[in-house]
Order: sequence, then C-alpha cells, then structure tokens
Amino acid sequence: MKRLLRVVAACWFVASPVLAENTPVVVELFTSQGCSSCPPADEFMQVLAQRDDVIALSVHVDYWDYIGWKDEFADPKHAERQRAYATLGGRRSVYTPEMIVNGVSDILGAKPMAVATAIEAHKSQARAVSVSLSRTGSTVSIEATVLQDDLGPMTVQMVRYQPQRVAKITRGENAGKTIPYVNVAQDWQVVTTWDGFAPLSIDADAPGVHPVVVLIQSGTHGPILAAARAE
Repeated sequence: MKRLLRVVAACWFVASPVLAENTPVVVELFTSQGCSSCPPADEFMQVLAQRDDVIALSVHVDYWDYIGWKDEFADPKHAERQRAYATLGGRRSVYTPEMIVNGVSDILGAKPMAVATAIEAHKSQARAVSVSLSRTGSTVSIEATVLQDDLGPMTVQMVRYQPQRVAKITRGENAGKTIPYVNVAQDWQVVTTWDGFAPLSIDADAPGVHPVVVLIQSGTHGPILAAARAE
C-alpha cells in the first residue's frame, strides 16, 4: 500500500495542474481510531492533503467507540452527516473507512485510483457557484455568486480543521498503534441557507488559529457546489 501511495502521489503531482482557485474538490474521509481497516485510508489522506486542488477532511465518527476505544476526535454530528449522505445515496448503512467526493461519489476504503478518477471527474464539471473567503482575526468573510440557473436552495457550512494530529491508541482494534491524522475536522456548523437569487456576502465567526473550510452544498447534504479554505 505504501508503495502504491508513493506512485499515485508522484503521478498526481506531475500530471495534475493547480486548479484550486477554480474549484477544489472536497474529499471527506469518514474514519475512526477504533476501526482496524482505517489506517491505510488515513495514510492515503496524507497524500490528498498535499494537493492544492483538493480539500481533504478527516471526519471522525463515534459509532465504533463501544468496542474498546473512544475516538477523541469524533463528533456525533459527523456520523449524522454520514448517515444523511447514505440516505440520499440510497445506501442502507454506514461504514468506515468511507470517502465521499464532492458530496456525491462514495468510495470504500483506500482506493487511490478510484479516488483519482472521481476527483478528475468532478474537476471536469462546469462550476455551479463561485466562492471566495477572506479572514481577519476571528472573522471569515464569505462572498459567493451562482454561475448556473435553477440550483435550488443551498446550505453554507463552515468547518475548522487541525492540519496535523496524532493519536496513541492503547485499546480496541488498533491497540498499540500511534497514528498520524491530517486535516481533522471539528466544529462543523451551518452558517446560513441561500437561495442564490442574489450574491451572498456574509461574515462568520471562526475563533482560534486553525484553518477553516467553507462548503456550499445543494440542499443540506447534496452535491458540494463550491468550496474554499482560509488559513
């Protein structure tokens, strides 16, 4: 797996142009410190996090806590988000590790080529919304404009993330392992809803020093139409 990740990373950094200013693709990894199948996917996120045209978020869930190890990065809201994706996608259950690309593509585990294909497919789509961020102190200013008609209601969300975290796991399926994680999501919140009829201009509170990501999503858990980050 490590050799495959190095090969995929090398190919991406050579072949992929930097398109982050246009439309970064969002990859959410639903993971857990108590999941023995998750470390390869967590490692793969190290590769994705280095891409300028990808916003990679490690979204820790709590539903494996009962088997012996409480995930200190987990939030019940993360599992709710994953279940909402499953419902809209017609899936009867949730699992880890699961990657959701731009709120649409569902990929089981660490499958670099499948993820690469999904990212390229979403990058090739015409932009539906333009969004930009600026940050001054604890305030994030969000500006957005629709670029396509009939998008319907949208949800503007903001999530803070910690670029690097390490967990020393002493119990459960990963007992004895020290696992590094990247872009660990926290404080996921809805900023506002937006109908797109007029440009959006809004300020949101973002206390602390961690980077933030703003997502504009169709409905509540539909396709991610635009995303941007601010350090």
